[in-house]
Amino acid sequence: MSLTEPAACDAPLESLLATARERIRTRHLSLRTEQVYLRWMRRYAAFHRRRPLRELGPREVETFLTHLAVSERVGPATQNQALQALLFLYRHVLAIELPWLDNVTRATHEKSLPVVLSRPEVRSLLAQLDGTSWLIASLLYGSGLRLMEGMRLRVKDLGLERGELIVREGKGGKDRVTMLPAALATPLRAHLARLRAWFEEERRRDQPGVSLPYALARKYPQAGTQWGWQYVFPAPTLSRDPYLGVPVRHHLYGKRVQRAVQQAVRRAGLTQPASCHTLRHSFATHLLEDGYDIRTVQELLGHSDLKTTMIYTHVMAKGARGVRSPLDRDGAAPPTLAK
Repeated sequence: MSLTEPAACDAPLESLLATARERIRTRHLSLRTEQVYLRWMRRYAAFHRRRPLRELGPREVETFLTHLAVSERVGPATQNQALQALLFLYRHVLAIELPWLDNVTRATHEKSLPVVLSRPEVRSLLAQLDGTSWLIASLLYGSGLRLMEGMRLRVKDLGLERGELIVREGKGGKDRVTMLPAALATPLRAHLARLRAWFEEERRRDQPGVSLPYALARKYPQAGTQWGWQYVFPAPTLSRDPYLGVPVRHHLYGKRVQRAVQQAVRRAGLTQPASCHTLRHSFATHLLEDGYDIRTVQELLGHSDLKTTMIYTHVMAKGARGVRSPLDRDGAAPPTLAK
């Protein structure tokens, strides 16, 4: 191991985390990534009883990751998330290059198929929603959005005339274009009309604008009060910008929509453990059932690897679309069941 910044290693934990936060923001990682990385760094330090991090090397990292898999029984994605946070800590904060970690017990789990609702089940779920929650859930299903992609939509990202919307900085920091259902054009126009009236009232009251990407907020500080940059689903109250420390209006809190969807699932009497992400799974599966090319679906979903999209081919309604059971072919009538 090579150590080039001993001062950073000798600093107290909070000072080191402040340095980590600065390095994360310098690399323009998302706020959520920042929060997750700092949380894992705190847990790592607490696990080793807050020993100076310069004293902790590959063996301590392997011990921590193995503990997550064996004692806490976390999944592979969670363990990998912790690993990425620690790699960032050592590489970009402590300036220590870790060797290959060969002795980590890897978390494993059985691969499961995504939960997918039938078309009648989707209609039943949406029928239990109203207002903003209905509109957001309809977009998740009708456009194949992840929940936070729907929350972060801005007015300028909607192409109502073209029937498309732009997803900005989706998973992996990528932009993409996806469809905007024609069935939502009228409800969205009505929603935007109400939003515009509220926006004009906010400007008359000289209220703060919406949160902006960090660099843009520095370069164009007035952009937050312009109509095109407004969130389609703004939060009802102001909050403090985590970067600039000034009051801003953020987008609607995702937990609010998740709770509404969970309540709708119960009211609709669905037996499957459906969630907001289930609507995205259902979008992809239903497109494939309708005969759309899998690469088109891959592009609409924003998947980097076609293998990720191919999992939906395993949950398509194949039985009703060309595969016939031999029992059905025999045409035998079932016997009368004994009571």
